Amino acid sequence: MKEKDVLSQVYLFRELTPGEMERLLSISKEKKVKKNEIVFREGDIGDAFYLIVTGSVRISTLVPGVGEEALTILKEGEYFGEMALIDDAPRSASAIANDDAMLLCIGKDDFRKLLERQTDIAYKLLWIFTKTLSARLRKTDEQLKSIFSIAKTF
Repeated sequence: MKEKDVLSQVYLFRELTPGEMERLLSISKEKKVKKNEIVFREGDIGDAFYLIVTGSVRISTLVPGVGEEALTILKEGEYFGEMALIDDAPRSASAIANDDAMLLCIGKDDFRKLLERQTDIAYKLLWIFTKTLSARLRKTDEQLKSIFSIAKTF
């Protein structure tokens, strides 16, 4: 199964046993998106997170007076939208298919139920989520430093 192969290569799931991986797959759904199709919009209520099985997804934000600003392009094996599983805040950016893509979608309610019933999976995943969010925050901090240093030259 292609999804299982991809899941086993994903940083988020690398600590999971084959049985734990199966439980996670059992609550996921496939979602096919075409190039430039919007997966979710900035400001939407987050109800799921996504894993890219094939293709790529552009994470972007709308900058007033400028338009869409791509923050990053995620490829096969990467994931996005995980903040929706942790908090109830609106989406902080939009996700748009950069080309035709196959995604695995895991809904917030199903994910939370799994974590309540499977504390072994919960501990592993929440720890890795924490590391991922920390790394992304550090990257954002570096980008802000670059922006401010450029801005000072004007």
